Amino acid sequence: MRSIPTASAATGLGRTDSAIEIEGVWKIFGARAGEALDAVQAEGISKAQVLERFDCVVGVADVTLSVPRGEIFCVMGLSGSGKSTLVRHINRLLEPTAGRILVNGEDILSMQDQALRRYRNEHISMVFQNFALMPHRSVLDNISLPLEIRGASKNERTEVAQRALQMVELGGWGHKFAHELSGGMQQRVGLARALAADPEILLMDEPFSALDPLIRRQLQDEFIKLAGVMEKTTVFITHDLDEAVRIGDRIAIMRDGRVVQIGRPEEIVMHPEDDYVADFVAGISRLKVVRAHAVMKPLDAHEAEHGPVPGDARRFRHDENLSVLIEAAIEDEAPVVVVDGNGQDIGAITRADLLRAVVEGTETS
Repeated sequence: MRSIPTASAATGLGRTDSAIEIEGVWKIFGARAGEALDAVQAEGISKAQVLERFDCVVGVADVTLSVPRGEIFCVMGLSGSGKSTLVRHINRLLEPTAGRILVNGEDILSMQDQALRRYRNEHISMVFQNFALMPHRSVLDNISLPLEIRGASKNERTEVAQRALQMVELGGWGHKFAHELSGGMQQRVGLARALAADPEILLMDEPFSALDPLIRRQLQDEFIKLAGVMEKTTVFITHDLDEAVRIGDRIAIMRDGRVVQIGRPEEIVMHPEDDYVADFVAGISRLKVVRAHAVMKPLDAHEAEHGPVPGDARRFRHDENLSVLIEAAIEDEAPVVVVDGNGQDIGAITRADLLRAVVEGTETS
């Protein structure tokens, strides 16, 4: 697991370690959106009441969040929760009804059309669910399109596109056309096109959801591997909790346009904010989600209760998952020591700690 800023370090607009900052963003669709927003803020009326009184639909409701640089931030929720609407505000494909959005410290809502188009082309790439490839262009020409728009030379475009193809393991397919590729291969081309632009920020709107489960998992694995190398700031939209847990450094869960909880996967699984989130996480195994640092006791607290940890105790990284720790506990009942990324001892875990981590909170309602 990559080291990223903690959630507490990613709050407050204007922080230099934040790539994306969203403050009080509302999106209400309809001719009377302004009136509807005033009523919501003054009277606290519901989404259903907005529709009934103003014939308007609340897409995003008062969302505030911050995404640190290099983080993979997953936004998930059911259909109609507002997740895709929210991500389209980051590159201003949608204009908010109210709120403020900073990307790399720049207020994108203040940009004029030409500056906005240039900023999108140079700093933000988006990968769509439906691939969005141009059928009359070859794979190489599809990938090199962002560079063509920038005015890069043919040789430069081809060189960069070839490198991007190698990154997504499609070397040799550059002269094919979209209809000659499978769905999974087309989605790789879409990802390669986004990477070829070398953006600081990737926006991915359910990029794998149209694929069959086997291909989807393969692309998830490839994206995780690429993400570790590229360290791009990524906002990844999904309706699948398993996918969010596998990919995301942090997860935001949305309902009716609002963000109801933000946290690391293990935080959300172990401590759901409400019954809605608890229902989301009820079916997921904790064994692959919960990490050592989430269940350990600090060394001084452990030693106060159990005495010093033996010098020859087995040591595990802070990001090791429960399944590995449980296997170790089966083989040896002695506590294990948890170490940080620098190899320093930071905590200890007993068999009892592991048992509590597995069973605690399974009855959340």
